Amino acid sequence: SHHSIGGAEDSSGGPVAPDGGWGWVVVAATVLVLAMTLAFPSCIGIFYTDLQNDFQASNTETSWVPAIMMAVLHAGGPICSVLVECLGCRATIIIGGILSGLGMAASSFAQTMVELYITAGIITGMGFSLSFQPSITMVGHYFVRRRAFANALSSTGTALGLSTLPLLANYLLSNFGWRGSFLVLGGVLLNCCICGAVMRPLGAKPKMEARTGQTNNRQLKTNCLSITQEREGLKGRLRATLSTVMPFLRRHMAFDLLCSNPYFCAYALGVSWMMLGFVVPLVYLVPYATTYGMEQDRAALLMAILGLINIIVRPVTALVFGLPRFRGSHNFAYPFAVAVLINGLSNCICGMATSFPVLLVYVIVFGFSMSLVGSLLFTVLMDTVEMSRFPSALGLISIMESIMFLLGPPLAGILVDSTSQYAYVFFACSINGSTAGLFIMMSFYWLDRQKCREVKSAFTHKDINSLKPSTKMTIDCDYSPVPLHGNTIRDMETNV
Repeated sequence: SHHSIGGAEDSSGGPVAPDGGWGWVVVAATVLVLAMTLAFPSCIGIFYTDLQNDFQASNTETSWVPAIMMAVLHAGGPICSVLVECLGCRATIIIGGILSGLGMAASSFAQTMVELYITAGIITGMGFSLSFQPSITMVGHYFVRRRAFANALSSTGTALGLSTLPLLANYLLSNFGWRGSFLVLGGVLLNCCICGAVMRPLGAKPKMEARTGQTNNRQLKTNCLSITQEREGLKGRLRATLSTVMPFLRRHMAFDLLCSNPYFCAYALGVSWMMLGFVVPLVYLVPYATTYGMEQDRAALLMAILGLINIIVRPVTALVFGLPRFRGSHNFAYPFAVAVLINGLSNCICGMATSFPVLLVYVIVFGFSMSLVGSLLFTVLMDTVEMSRFPSALGLISIMESIMFLLGPPLAGILVDSTSQYAYVFFACSINGSTAGLFIMMSFYWLDRQKCREVKSAFTHKDINSLKPSTKMTIDCDYSPVPLHGNTIRDMETNV
């Protein structure tokens, strides 16, 4: 029906989220988009050894490919927001699909690592960013009452990609080589365009929101007018540019929260530090296993099992943490910190041995904790900031994460090149993850204790003040002007 596809209008004239109907098609499309975008960098590890051999590159040089891809994927948020405000979510997703498909197809013709950095890293990464962020936004438009369930269902797309893309990449590599595989994968990524096409905007004249809110048309017109009036002089152009950039930064970045909100500051620092080594095992697991004699098929199977665990655990996690006992301020922070701690410590298992049973145990523990971290990542952020500041806070954290994504794999590559041992990479990731988990846990515990002391102190002070004005109560209340027994000031003070 028209209501299930386009939505009705509320009393204010805006479209009402149907909470079903065509929204389930949007959820299914989002699952596929996330499978093809967020999970894609993990399958680069399948081609890692072939890229090294073909380009005669070191571990450090090769690791820049997935590092740049993941960094651009997460850092492209502000650019994506601008495109969504100008073109809408659907058009932005389609543009992202075209970019990612062309980037991977062009990378199959790369003759140097630098060309691979540009095509597979920057172009494909930007395409991923333009596709996955508006997809999540569209789910929020179509669902309100069932939004938590719809988001949990959509998040399984990453797990679906983790469980299928490594197997597909391994099959393509064995039949077509890495160049033919990249060309085919470029065609696969073009399916993001189809997914974007079915994401129909709500209402006849949709005003699609970016992750950071609606466009302020009046301010944009003012900025354009100021630029026109002052472009004659260099000083005027600079002033006009700043008048445009500063509101943009305030809307898309929450730098002020780092100083004014200690919970957000602790969360941002802890999560950013965690991301330095969070994805490194996904890049190096297959090269680590194959270097020590494991067959490529079995190594790819480990990645598929990791994705399968995510598919199973993430929905269960959404149901468990939806229980009433977990509702309340900062109740999600401690399970999140424990999951980060376990995720970090699990890397020690991988560094001990390279047999399939040992790596299978590692994948199970790592996958379980990874699912918990992924399920609670945004939920904890929502608990630490006001919802009106959530988009800008998320934008700032995405930039901070992208820097760590850019540094993590190359630093691991330097460690491998200098020691010739992959095990040290996993030990380093273990230290990184465990310290991040402990930092988040201890920071939130200390802040909660401080908050409790402040509340208790304020309550005690208020309680004392409420007792002292009892003399005033005898005057204000309709007591007899003649002091009666029990109403005298001295009696009241004695009772107190």
